[in-house]
Amino acid sequence: MNVSFYPEAIDRESAVADRTSAEWHAGMTPDELLPALGELFCGEPSRRSATIALLSKGSDPLAIEAFVTRAIAEGVIDTAQSFDDHLLLTTSRRTFWQQPRPWLKSTASGAMPLNYTVTQERRHPLRPPNAKGVIYERYFPLIGMTLSLRTVDAQADADVFSEWMNLDRVAYFWDQKGTRAEHAAYLEERLADPHMHPMIGYFDDKPFGYFEFYWAKEDRLGPFYDAGDFDRGLHLLIGDAQFQSSGKLKAWWSGVLHYMFIDEPRTQRLVGEPRVDHVRHIAYMHRMGFYTLKEFDFPHKRAALTVLERETFFNDFKF
Repeated sequence: MNVSFYPEAIDRESAVADRTSAEWHAGMTPDELLPALGELFCGEPSRRSATIALLSKGSDPLAIEAFVTRAIAEGVIDTAQSFDDHLLLTTSRRTFWQQPRPWLKSTASGAMPLNYTVTQERRHPLRPPNAKGVIYERYFPLIGMTLSLRTVDAQADADVFSEWMNLDRVAYFWDQKGTRAEHAAYLEERLADPHMHPMIGYFDDKPFGYFEFYWAKEDRLGPFYDAGDFDRGLHLLIGDAQFQSSGKLKAWWSGVLHYMFIDEPRTQRLVGEPRVDHVRHIAYMHRMGFYTLKEFDFPHKRAALTVLERETFFNDFKF
């Protein structure tokens, strides 16, 4: 789809007159706007909005109205205005980045009906089963690489996971040096836990880290604060140190946090519980929008309870 983009403050008359616009066609769906919007927003992390001029001359007004209504309801655009023979379709950064369809490659957790169950005397929503394969995928033009998050395969991933766990710098914080068999069993255990979703992170096809997503309410963290039904947390390790460079670090953090929010639109907070002496990690979390709510004691460590609000992430964070 060939469309034209205009900045936030536009002179509509000159914009429409001077640019080639896309042409409306019968049966057009809002999803057809997403690749073009993605090209613009992903290429300009600071961009706060975009406007598409859609040529609609001679089109059925009722069909246009139905398209606009659907596009707004599906979160593809925020507003639509007619100007001469065009529709000016405007999307904010906040709306665009909450759109799951370009990024999620499996059914979102938010698609599951709301039912409750009890785990260890804690009432919480029944969680969806973990899908296999690629869960999230996103190209980062600033580094020219594609990030993907893929559900762990306990046997296929055991070698690289065990290698990472036995690195001294990883073991200092995870304290889980061991054999391949022990680490494969650990992954099997995480896969069987309904409140966990373990994944391997890849840049292009190179594995670089392990990400353990969890629902906070039924987690060990739950009793230490007023956990919401859809609060979500994360444990992580970066096995390949080259992916801790500034550009790649920003990219995988951005992708991981983005995934956690768009997978479940009812998730209002992301939480973490790093060791208080993991100063660099906590400092970077603060740069990503987290704040430290408090410090507290687990049986095995003193931890910082870090929190990132959904509104903060989508309003203030530069993707």
